[in-house]
Amino acid sequence: MNVKAFKAWRPAMGKAEIVASVPYDVVDTAGAAELAAGNADSFLHVVRAEIDLPEGTNPYSDVVYDQAKTNLQRLMDDGVLIREEEPSIYLYSQQMDNHLQYGIVATCHVEDYETGKIKIHEKTRRVKEEDRIRYVDTQNANTGPVFLAYRDSSTINAVVDAAKGTEPLYKFTAEDGVIHTVWKFDNATELEAAFGEIPATYVADGHHRSASAVKVAAMRRAANPNHTGDEPYNYFLAVMFPESELKILAYNRVVLSLPGTQDEFFGAVESKFYVEQNGVSSPLNAGEICMYIDGQWSTLTPKGMPDATEPVAALDVSILQNDVLAPLLGIDDPRESNEIDFIGGIKGTEELEKWVDSGRAVLAFSMYPTSMDQLFAVADAGMLMPPKSTWFEPKLRSGLLVNTLD
Repeated sequence: MNVKAFKAWRPAMGKAEIVASVPYDVVDTAGAAELAAGNADSFLHVVRAEIDLPEGTNPYSDVVYDQAKTNLQRLMDDGVLIREEEPSIYLYSQQMDNHLQYGIVATCHVEDYETGKIKIHEKTRRVKEEDRIRYVDTQNANTGPVFLAYRDSSTINAVVDAAKGTEPLYKFTAEDGVIHTVWKFDNATELEAAFGEIPATYVADGHHRSASAVKVAAMRRAANPNHTGDEPYNYFLAVMFPESELKILAYNRVVLSLPGTQDEFFGAVESKFYVEQNGVSSPLNAGEICMYIDGQWSTLTPKGMPDATEPVAALDVSILQNDVLAPLLGIDDPRESNEIDFIGGIKGTEELEKWVDSGRAVLAFSMYPTSMDQLFAVADAGMLMPPKSTWFEPKLRSGLLVNTLD
């Protein structure tokens, strides 16, 4: 891996807690406005700039990207964000309840993405990719890091363990109870060399951010007759975590309507699955899917299991997609269908019950979490998972470390 230190823009001392925000893609406009209310320095003014514009402003309109650029520049000009004098690499830990994970914050070269050293497992949506391209290009910055995973390295672990005992730059507890801590490594070259021995990393979260960074780099490469490959635009911001510390939660589904009668749907399900009405809301094992309809939880177990050696077909989310969503409910492409929505596992199965009991949805599916081994197997095979197959928690805060492309 070609990993490099960078001259970060970061919050001035005492400002980290008020600046750092949730990522742009886990909150809608109304939620962002609520979280940022009364806090002019919240990074939500950068990643969700429409909150500073008239209500109803299209979040993909030119004025939003211009406002984001203005808001970022204001944080820099006012000294809310300060720039490091020398390139550095950082350690970023997050603690959610008893779960603790340590990530390395650095920049990765787009060529590693283009050549497959940075592996993906999910397709991107064109409209979201174009949105991220506009954000990166207009602001000349990566304002939200890509979440990467790598197979554990004893060399990197030793460097990380040494840094844990030093004084952090920041430590604060966010409004959701997650504790965020950031350290700066004294020796960036040591980690650059260690990642040079890592054969691949895997996009855990941030497929659109990574793809857009590569597209922006390609645009600037084409416009630069003296391109060398070392220019800052060739690198994008990432946080890299060892696989052993990561926690994948389920990514659940709600279906908004049935194409036929409920009896017809039940009959079709029973032709493909063993159905046990047992009141269990979360699968106890891989290969099980829990379904909620009419106030009742049932466990579905496929009557014919797919080939376990085929990494995508063996996923529970693939079984649901191939045996229920597409053939029985007409949801052939979940990315484009208006008949399905996705609920992160962090919200629990109670959220699924609320959707169905309130009439917002007609049924819900609770999934068993995809494993890191499954994610790696799919990515190593050059294959893609169905959309919304993984939900990682805790989420990376935006605004703690910003990488500008100059």
